[in-house]
Amino acid sequence: MPIQRHTIAVLVANEPGVLARVIGLFSGRGYNIESLTVSEVDEVNARSRITIVTSGTPMVIEQIKAQLARLVPIYDVHDLTLEGPHVSREMALVKIRSTGEPRIEALRIADTFRARAIDSTLESFVFELTGDTGKIDAFIDLMAALGEVEVSRTGVVAIARGAHLQMPLVRRKAARRKGKTGGDD
Repeated sequence: MPIQRHTIAVLVANEPGVLARVIGLFSGRGYNIESLTVSEVDEVNARSRITIVTSGTPMVIEQIKAQLARLVPIYDVHDLTLEGPHVSREMALVKIRSTGEPRIEALRIADTFRARAIDSTLESFVFELTGDTGKIDAFIDLMAALGEVEVSRTGVVAIARGAHLQMPLVRRKAARRKGKTGGDD
């Protein structure tokens, strides 16, 4: 069976040890995590969203999802790759050290990729770039051909396209708790 790359979104309780459990599930079974991002998405209900990019046969991917769904305290698991169109992006900071013509070429390439120079010295630039993983990889390869490069990447974040909310955010409790009133509370 062919190895496939999948993006999985997981809604979890925002509490100590949850990320360690998720990582432990992967490492304990020999599954690879290509990218992992996590951030609190709902302060009121103490929820975080983990986006995992992993690869495996269809059977392995199904096992990963089933095992994730059984972990406590995981609330929801979505395989964005199978559930329909989704948008995924990654952000990178790329520092290049170069002088002369390669320095000028680095600016030209950055402009083509819509990367922003967020720091500059006489011998270096730091570029900020957002896009899909392929775009980030291509930019890094081109910069590496021009000089010494250092890279820091966020990992993939992803969300389904369309009007359907797979993991809706609830904020009404926060408005009431602060003494504010909303339209249909």
